[in-house]
Amino acid sequence: MKFLFDMFPVICFFAVYWFSDIYVATAAAIAATLGQVVWLKLRGRRIEPMLWASLAIIVVFGSLTLALQDRMFIMWKPTVLYWLFAVVLGVSAAAFGRNLIRAMMSGQVVLPEAVWVRLNWSWVAFFAVMGAVNLVVAYNFSEATWVQFKLFGGLGLMLLFVIAQAFFLARYMEEGKQEGKP
Repeated sequence: MKFLFDMFPVICFFAVYWFSDIYVATAAAIAATLGQVVWLKLRGRRIEPMLWASLAIIVVFGSLTLALQDRMFIMWKPTVLYWLFAVVLGVSAAAFGRNLIRAMMSGQVVLPEAVWVRLNWSWVAFFAVMGAVNLVVAYNFSEATWVQFKLFGGLGLMLLFVIAQAFFLARYMEEGKQEGKP
């Protein structure tokens, strides 16, 4: 359910796009993201920093798209978000010695420190590449292709990346079991 909740603005954008145009879909994505924040606030739930960042970026880039009637602003939005994630993960590790991937996952997985470091930097690289790939698609393909890539391509690449990481991490989780660790 959390995954569907997180994907709601993207799915909303995609669905509205096919019945209207990129500008109406952009307004729908802004409304959907605002709706998520309001929903969580009304339910007394914590709003994660990633959702705040996404809200800020969709409001800024979506508003520019609508005000200037320039679709490139909304097409840049995923890149800015991906690169923001890459910078936050990289800077927090390099400058502050804080591994945010470990902070998020250490309750579910026990891994050696070197593996946590590799995992964090692999996410930095993934987000940096995803931002670049989004721009390649935005500037070299049709608007409709970019919209499809935004939902299916981005989601597919994320799924492949997570599966690859699962195979990588499985080795360390099996070693932990053999050593009598959880």
